[in-house]
Amino acid sequence: MKRWEFIKRRIMPILGVAAALLIGWSCAYWLTSLLYDAIGYHPHGLVKQLVNSIFGFLLFGFAMHFISRTKWMRNNQEKFLHPIIQAMKMMAEGNFNIDLSFYQTQFRDQGDHPYSRIVESISHMADKLGEMEEMRQEFISNVSHEIQSPLTSISGFAHALKNKSLSQEERDHYLQIIETESYRLSKLSENLLKLTSLESEHLALEQNEYRLDHQLRRIILANEPQWTEKEINMDVSLENVTLRADEELMDQVWTNLLHNSIKFTPAAGTIGVKANKTAENSVEVRISDTGIGMEKETLVHLYERFYKADKSRNRNAGGSGLGLSIVKKIIELHNGHIHVDSELGKGTEITVELVLYY
Repeated sequence: MKRWEFIKRRIMPILGVAAALLIGWSCAYWLTSLLYDAIGYHPHGLVKQLVNSIFGFLLFGFAMHFISRTKWMRNNQEKFLHPIIQAMKMMAEGNFNIDLSFYQTQFRDQGDHPYSRIVESISHMADKLGEMEEMRQEFISNVSHEIQSPLTSISGFAHALKNKSLSQEERDHYLQIIETESYRLSKLSENLLKLTSLESEHLALEQNEYRLDHQLRRIILANEPQWTEKEINMDVSLENVTLRADEELMDQVWTNLLHNSIKFTPAAGTIGVKANKTAENSVEVRISDTGIGMEKETLVHLYERFYKADKSRNRNAGGSGLGLSIVKKIIELHNGHIHVDSELGKGTEITVELVLYY
């Protein structure tokens, strides 16, 4: 069966073309012979051969064109291409659940069929667009969830403030909640805009040389109220390192990572911030803590937008789940790498490796 399929799909078309060429040349030979006899002139044999070949190819081309224009050929082509056209129409309408597997099965035994790569490309494109659509839907769902919660709080407590029998202490408490939730909304909007900007192909880094150790000390001191309030011990060891990078963006990296360490480290815990050169042209920054740590499942999804290890989405610790997505994007823009080691109940260590000059 396979041998017959091979003969039918490979040998027969070749024989068909050869037969068509033979018929074309034969017709050209007889027609030119009749013409030479009619006009009483017989040119040189080489000239005859050239004329017969050219005329034969012209007859072959006309025959192929006529066959391709026949209704039978058009119907076969339309029948073959109709599912592909329908699949592309479905994709244009936003439906990426297409099935062209029967084409792939048909082409599997035909080698490099001219349509096989087209079908594979369309199927691959549909899969990728489908994944992007799922991500978009999930993104919209997450943003809606993050916005709805503070809006509900603001609306509820604003309505409660209309009660004239409230004490001043209760009013101040409700106003504090409204202010906190408003700040949360503002921060969410800011982070979304920042992430969009970072993912833009037109973003230009404003790189300059500065002392990385000075930057890290400044960030640590700026967050002193947060870590002193929890009586956290800061273990700082920084080498003198000059870095070429976008200082404002890197400020956001270190601030975000330090905030996370402070947030998840219990009172009287320890946070370590160390920076040292690891090679001639790179520096390694390690931020470690003795906090609650993370499970392996959490580490897999750590950089996903809006992902939170707390499945109940407890908002007491704050945050929108965008911080580490922003951090990773900034580090990648600087041709750097970030790696996280963590063990549940023992703490987390985040290592950032950056190129000093590039």
